[in-house]
Amino acid sequence: MTKVVYKIVRHDGGWAYTASGTFSETYRTHDAARRAANLAAREQSSTSGEEPASIEYEDENGKWHREVVKPDDRPQTDVEG
Repeated sequence: MTKVVYKIVRHDGGWAYTASGTFSETYRTHDAARRAANLAAREQSSTSGEEPASIEYEDENGKWHREVVKPDDRPQTDVEG
């Protein structure tokens, strides 16, 4: 199983979270960035029902991807910072 770690970091005059080499938008506070990272982590790892889910993500080169994943093929997630 893949593991995705969201890290809270200083970024662009505020705070952001980063995962797999990409940054989120900038938040004014560490707490706001952490709440956003927790939400992203929950959404990415959630498995609701038995239906496939459509996911969208940006890779380390800035390219966006859309995929359909099975409910049992979701990454393990964690938030640090």
